[in-house]
Amino acid sequence: MNDWIFHLIEGGGYWGIAFLMALENIFPPIPSEVIMGIGGISVAHGRMAVAPLMIAGTVGSTLGNYAWFLLGRALGYERLKPFVDRFGRWLTMDWHDVARLVVFFQKHGQWVVFVMRFSPFMRTLISLPAGLARMGHVRFLVFTLAGTAVWNAVLVWAGWHLGRNFGALEKYTGPVAAAGMLLLALVYAWRVVRWKPREN
Repeated sequence: MNDWIFHLIEGGGYWGIAFLMALENIFPPIPSEVIMGIGGISVAHGRMAVAPLMIAGTVGSTLGNYAWFLLGRALGYERLKPFVDRFGRWLTMDWHDVARLVVFFQKHGQWVVFVMRFSPFMRTLISLPAGLARMGHVRFLVFTLAGTAVWNAVLVWAGWHLGRNFGALEKYTGPVAAAGMLLLALVYAWRVVRWKPREN
């Protein structure tokens, strides 16, 4: 995977970065940490410049998130009711919870979208409920763009700082991602075990 990413960036340059960052938000197993980290290394070696790298990565990531957002808006949360009623335990929520979540997103969702851009696990998934809650297009795009730009800047700086030591970038992102996934799995299992349907 990493070799494929490296060769695509080498061959595609900024367009390769934009394509990979869009793809990363549609297929989350492709890590933005590696994509933008390689971009930062390229800056350190004089093969790329910071400004176009940041533009390519941020625009690509925003477009990938926007695809999920548009899917959510096309579906609308009302269509989820039969699914939620049937699989409430495994979702660990009932329809009342969904309705409350939608109201929350309509009022404060932009800050959730912004903050979740820093999460390796939720930065893509959060775009779907934002669309389901019918958040405004401009509001979603502005806060997605802002959060993504900040996160990409951190990754580019890390790649630039590490220079040729690309392995050091993976050494940290891999264990952190694995630990986060394990924690999420444990929290989910705990919620499934303790979940009870709301009494009418």
